Amino acid sequence: MTTLSPDATAGVAVGGESMNFDRRTLVLAAGAVAMAPAVLRYGLGSALAQAPAAAPTTGLGDPAAQAPGFYRLKLGSRHVTLVNDGFGRRPKPTEGFVRNAEAGAVQAALEEAFLPTDALEIPYTVVVLDGPDGLTLFDTGTGGQLGATAGRMAANMRAAGLDAARVTRIVMTHFHGDHIAGLTDAGGKPTYPNAELVVPKEEWDFWMDDGQASRAPEPMRPAFALVRRKMEPYKAKLRQVEGAAAVADGIQAVPTPGHTPGHTSYLLADGNDQLMVLGDVTNRPELNLRNPGWHLVFDMDPALAESTRRSTFDRVAADRIRCAGYHWPFPAVGHVAKEANGYRFVPVTWSSAV
Repeated sequence: MTTLSPDATAGVAVGGESMNFDRRTLVLAAGAVAMAPAVLRYGLGSALAQAPAAAPTTGLGDPAAQAPGFYRLKLGSRHVTLVNDGFGRRPKPTEGFVRNAEAGAVQAALEEAFLPTDALEIPYTVVVLDGPDGLTLFDTGTGGQLGATAGRMAANMRAAGLDAARVTRIVMTHFHGDHIAGLTDAGGKPTYPNAELVVPKEEWDFWMDDGQASRAPEPMRPAFALVRRKMEPYKAKLRQVEGAAAVADGIQAVPTPGHTPGHTSYLLADGNDQLMVLGDVTNRPELNLRNPGWHLVFDMDPALAESTRRSTFDRVAADRIRCAGYHWPFPAVGHVAKEANGYRFVPVTWSSAV
């Protein structure tokens, strides 16, 4: 399987106002038409793709093997590990990937960034925060269920010395398949049996609403079933957080809706040191970080996603807050600088010392 798992399109509920399929008919229908074939191919259908992920090889003597995909940094007195789960591949990114930009403009942006224009690799990177009460994961990756180029999470955690049994908290940014599939294996067994699952209330309310599911375009309805199936094993230890609530010591929810109704980022802090876990406020930074007005096909409310993107990056640029982006080039962490009408990604300088 060589495609990227898509994000479902659906109604939005933010700011106390329900914006369902009836009120967003034109936008949602357009998104559904664009994404319907993708849903079936990318694993958000009635069953996830079952092609097993190829286990990463770590033998130093194998010239074809990549090094284990993890990177550590300090957050005050605490440690953060960025763990790579592989990547998905978006075919023909100049065709329909950006809803409101001409193919030539998208091609030029890709070429300027020395990226291919025939198929774009989109990374998956999970943030792991080490604390006195165990490990906290922000999203879970694909669980090896969305194609052979993804599913590296478990092996890379082991290589980093991160025991899945030590994961005591999973904090979700949103419920798209490439973020939640790793909650369980393909048979439904929880990957992190000792973990509490923390979810944004607005996101939970949307995906668990039978009315929203029934009003969804037919190709999108399996996404609702997927969310429910992946959440089920954690229901006994599930906690909802609303708005800008404190999740735990040093973890603050930051509502960033638009990509999904309840999409939430998280500000991690220890002393004066901060890290913003962005989730999918952007996809690859070469596209809608440089061009914050570009609307990607995965954003469920593109206009709101753009507004959120601009306000979020204005904040982190002004306050010089490090950011981790789920789909940014590994190790997926760096700063954002304001530049002309957009923003520039400044990756961290790789260091052999933590």
